Amino acid sequence: MGLLSPAIKSFLKLRSGVIDNFMLNPIDTQKQVFHDLISSAQFTEYGKKYDFQHLNSMRDFQQAVPLNNYDSLKPYIQRILQGEQNILWPSEITWFAKSSGTTSDKSKFIPVSRETLDDNHFKGGKDAIALYLARHPESRITSGKCLVIGGSHQLNQLSEDSFYGDLSAVMMQNMPWTAQVWRTPDLSIALMDEWEEKIEKIARSTIQENVTFITGVPTWTIVLFKRILEITGAKNMLEVWPNLELYIHGGVSFKPYREQFRQFIPSDDMKYVESYNASEGFFAIQDTDDSEAGMLLLLNHGIFFEFIPMDEFGKDKPVVHTLKEVKTGINYAIVVSTNTGLWRYIIGDTIQFVSLAPYRIKVSGRTSFFLNAFGEEVIVDNADEAIARASKATGAIVNDYSAAPVFMTGNTNGTHEWVIEFEYLPCPLEVFTGEMDKALQQVNSDYEAKRHKDIALRMPVVHRMPAGGFAAWLKHKNKLGGQHKVPRLSNSRTILEELLAYTQ
Repeated sequence: MGLLSPAIKSFLKLRSGVIDNFMLNPIDTQKQVFHDLISSAQFTEYGKKYDFQHLNSMRDFQQAVPLNNYDSLKPYIQRILQGEQNILWPSEITWFAKSSGTTSDKSKFIPVSRETLDDNHFKGGKDAIALYLARHPESRITSGKCLVIGGSHQLNQLSEDSFYGDLSAVMMQNMPWTAQVWRTPDLSIALMDEWEEKIEKIARSTIQENVTFITGVPTWTIVLFKRILEITGAKNMLEVWPNLELYIHGGVSFKPYREQFRQFIPSDDMKYVESYNASEGFFAIQDTDDSEAGMLLLLNHGIFFEFIPMDEFGKDKPVVHTLKEVKTGINYAIVVSTNTGLWRYIIGDTIQFVSLAPYRIKVSGRTSFFLNAFGEEVIVDNADEAIARASKATGAIVNDYSAAPVFMTGNTNGTHEWVIEFEYLPCPLEVFTGEMDKALQQVNSDYEAKRHKDIALRMPVVHRMPAGGFAAWLKHKNKLGGQHKVPRLSNSRTILEELLAYTQ
């Protein structure tokens, strides 16, 4: 199908009108979402406890309802896992998105309501396609299939009627048939638990398909690409899928992977779109072809947003902003209330607004993933940018990395210790380290001040991780595949010490 069909054109017109409306009326849209949420949940156990029925404004809501994290909502979620209903949300909850986290082995189970699937995750996915096709009406993605690289699901033994899995697997299991026929591989392969076998079967089952676009986490997409090229003997992915034109990515920053994708898909016509779709909700999507322009915040998708400035984060009573109070260039911890019953939930991500008209954001890191042992305040966004600049300067290609502080001892200044896995390193490691250090000083003035004359921080220490080392660590932690990823930064050395064992 070269040109868009009348049905798709009608869909585009409908979705474009809805998107335009919330872009033009963002504050009113969020107010309506807020009132819809508390009205829907007023007779749940949680709604009765905090008197949702008599909350007349967002300020009333903020004063009455506490900020939550997973631990504070866990007692309610545990009861839902065991089959109780009408606890956090009125409709029946039988699905849960499992997240094993990144700093502990404990799993989190995020409730997934029918409303969340239909009015958030699926709606967000439709809007991602609608926005892309509106920009590229000549696109041929509708003539082929979408390759989905997702997780797995299994029966939740706590209740015979409840199921859990990676968010992507929950979505695939519940997709309408109209979407199922558009995706590949077969569901029996897509939902396999054993990740290494799954990659093999995805590769062999899709090489004959007409894949026109792909969605997935960059790290595992690269693993799949490598295996497909080994099987086929092709030089690049366009020899396998000549009509491939779009990659929708998320989960980790794309900056360290951009050059590798150019090598796998050597075409200036290839388009890349960033999405922000977490277990807790589909929050934002890139709505322009400019990757630096940020992602459009999805304001009418069943989520009410609040934002905590990071200089307030961790206080007993932090200042919390609604959408109309935010500013550009400030790191905020994102807080959501959702149509699955997550109330004032701190999801753990930090974002920055890059535009207020419309509201566009970029993910800058995690509330718990940063380096600030010496007042340097290095966030993941800084580290990703430094890796990208050092890679460009040296011609290196980085697969993954993690870093933690080396604390001051006696007369020795502190530093940052890095473990980096390279796909390609054409220069001595110390040259790359120098370029990375220089770039980090350019993007972070606090780090630059601490590095000045080695006042507080000396040159970073970098270890080279052998090929496959990070994957081996993830496998050992039972986190291989799906949406699991290596923690980039940590103020604790626990993870780094584990990773160093794999560099030997």
